[in-house]
Parts: sequence; C-alpha cells; structure tokens
Amino acid sequence: MKRLSLAAVSLIALLAAPAVAQQAPVIEQNSVAAHIGFLAGEELQGRGSATRDEAIAAAYVTAQFRLAGLTPVPGMTGYVQRAPVVKTTPSGAATVTLGATTLTQGADFAILTGGLNAASGAVTVATDPAALPSGSETLMIAPAEGPGVRAVFGAAMRSGAKLILLRRTEALAAATGDNGSRDPVIRLADATPRVGPVVLVVAPEAYDRLAAAGGTAAFDPGQSEVEQGFTSNAIGWLQGTDPSAGVLMISAHLDHIGVRSDGVVMPGANDDASGTVAVIELANALAASGPHERSILFVAYGSEEAGLLGSRYFVANPPIPLTDIAANLEIEMIGDQDPQLPAGVMMMTGFERSNFGAALKERGALIGPDPYPEQNFFQRSDNYALALQGIVAHTISGWATIPTYHTPEDTIENLDIPFMTNAIQSLVQPLKAMADGDFTPEWAEGGRPQ
Repeated sequence: MKRLSLAAVSLIALLAAPAVAQQAPVIEQNSVAAHIGFLAGEELQGRGSATRDEAIAAAYVTAQFRLAGLTPVPGMTGYVQRAPVVKTTPSGAATVTLGATTLTQGADFAILTGGLNAASGAVTVATDPAALPSGSETLMIAPAEGPGVRAVFGAAMRSGAKLILLRRTEALAAATGDNGSRDPVIRLADATPRVGPVVLVVAPEAYDRLAAAGGTAAFDPGQSEVEQGFTSNAIGWLQGTDPSAGVLMISAHLDHIGVRSDGVVMPGANDDASGTVAVIELANALAASGPHERSILFVAYGSEEAGLLGSRYFVANPPIPLTDIAANLEIEMIGDQDPQLPAGVMMMTGFERSNFGAALKERGALIGPDPYPEQNFFQRSDNYALALQGIVAHTISGWATIPTYHTPEDTIENLDIPFMTNAIQSLVQPLKAMADGDFTPEWAEGGRPQ
C-alpha cells in the first residue's frame, strides 16, 4: 500500500473534523480609542450640525467604511448623502417691551425656544402653575423650584399662548445659562419653518416688574442672519446573498453641538461619537464575517442635534426602498454605564414595542429595557423617523441620563472605553445572526408608533 504524505494525512484529518463555529471578530479597545480620539478630539471642535467639522467627520466615517470593504449603496455615486439646510442665526439682541418698560436679552432674560419670531399679546399672570389658563396671548408663569418645571413647561407649550414668560428658577437657569444667544437654528431647506410659542426665562426682578404692570407685552427678536448650507449622512453598503431577505440597518448620528456662541466647545464624545465608533467597528466586524444573507446598511446621520434632520432627510430621500429595511438599530451614547442597569448592560428604547430587542438579547447582546419610560427616549432619537414609517427601529444607550449630557464635560476623558468596547463586542454575534438567519422583526400589538 502506498503511504500517504504528511500533507495528505493533514488534509484528510481537517476534512473529517467536526465543523467549528466561526468566532466573532474581536473589537479591539485600542481601535475604539483611536476612532473616538479623532471624532471627539479638539480638531473637530464638537462636530457642530451642518458645519465643516461635521462634513470632515462624515468623510472620516466613509473612509472607514471603504477600508472595511463596504461600497456605496447601489444607485448612489458615493458614500455621502448631502441634505440642503437653512441656517438662521438670531440677533442676540432681542427685547421685550411692556408699556414704558423694556427688557433686553442677556441682562433680563434668556430665550428657551422660538426666539426667531416676533410675538405679542395681552398679559395673563398664572396664579397656579399647575392649572394654566387657556386662551391667553401672553402667559406669565412663576414655577416652583425643582424638577417639576418640566411639567410646567409642557403645559405652557400646550396652552395656546404666543408668548410665554417663565420666572427663572435654578432648573431653568441651567437649561438656558449665558450661552446660546446666537446659536444658529437649522432646518431642512424644503421644510416649512416651525412657528410655535416664544418662551423666555426672565430674571426674577424683571419678571416681577412686568407682572405688576400688566398690559400688552411684545417680543422683538431683532434682525436674524440667514444662510444656506448642507448636512451630511455617511452611508455604507454591505451586499447580502439573498435580495429577498431584506436589509438590516445599523446607525448613529455623527454630529454634536459644536462651538457655542460664547466660544465654549462641546466635544460630544459620548453623544454621539461613541455611537459613530460603534457603527464603524460593526461595519468592520460584519464585513469580515460575511457574506451574509441580508444586506446591511450602515448610516451615520448629520444634524441630529438640530432636530433629527439627517434621519428625516434620509426617510424622505431613501437610498433604498424603505420597505426593504427589516429593522434598524440606532446606537447612541454608549460611552458609560448607567448605574441603574446591571453591570455591562445597555438599555434599548421601546424594548417592549417589538420582538427585536428580546431576540438580540437571547443571542448575547448586553441590552435590556429602558428604565426611564417617562423620558420618552424612544421618540427622541433617529430611530423614530424610521419607526414612523413602520420599520422596527430602536435605539440602544449606555447611560441616557448621564450628568455630562450636553455639557462641555462630555469629553474622551469621561468615557469608559472598556465598557464601550465590550458593549460593541456584545452586538457583533447577535447582529451577525440577524443578518444570516430567518428571524423576522415585528412590532408587538400596539407597539408601532402612529
């Protein structure tokens, strides 16, 4: 009998060996730190919505998509979807007049919302902030100190008043501060400008003078500056083997607040450079473990901070039919651990609304229900634009109520890189299973938003 060579014996042994499950690609902590170091570094100045810094961040993301082996979406000529926007910069010198009294922005009041529009009307002073009168043109409210001011604000917005003057509390002062007097307001170019009530936070002494005087108050926003611009969605495509299997979509938003009008940089390391890094890392991992049955769409939206503009434009101008998208996982603020959740676990907004979260969790994703349902986080992220179209879409977060939220302290130094790395790693195998299996994401009864 002819003796087999060592190479032949090795080949036979390899073919006869039982199949070994493919290991999930490893997410390297150093890679996570490198990406976050650029996106949240001082060079990009907080990636302000619809700014050059945001466009650079989008270019960086698309370069990573290309390195991972992703291609442009069929029908697109590149990796970037640009959405035209209109930027309106307030004067910063608004006034309120009532009789012989004139209040000036900054010294006497700060603008909470709606400060681009003139407004006027007869003053009604609310005697009970918990039971606001309806039909008032100008409504003056003195909320109590404490967190209950959120409910007062919500009731005021629903009151029908054109001009709302809130007596300043510590909570309201924190919401407005000394900044924002000339921060631009951005809208999609084809969107009708929103017209809502003007809400001002008035210094106690100035508020008391107006309340005592009564009469008709008038708000003058001053002369605003208007300019055209664009915001950038970075989009990459991983082709699947079964066109009929639907598309899995993984997304985040790449912008943040940028440089405030007072010159303070808002780095946005957690919000949402962390989610953008997760999209980059998952693109690499899923491309390396493919091909998959489902195609996978990777998206990093622009101008989320300006009103979910990137996702709204994406839905209105989809690069693929929205009916092809089986599910969307949005990743936002995964840079630290919520102390209310079990160690290592992230929350998913609207977890109970569909079978998507439970299926990911069963396959190893470190996620669980949202412990803050009263905050309505499901409606406050980019997933919502897709959910309104019937797509099963949720957002996962590490710590949604983190103290550094929208502060200059949202820096790389305040991230938990090991937690973030482990969180991304936990998503690799479950998302691979979703891309390869026959699982069908479905809304629970009553779960789809209307």
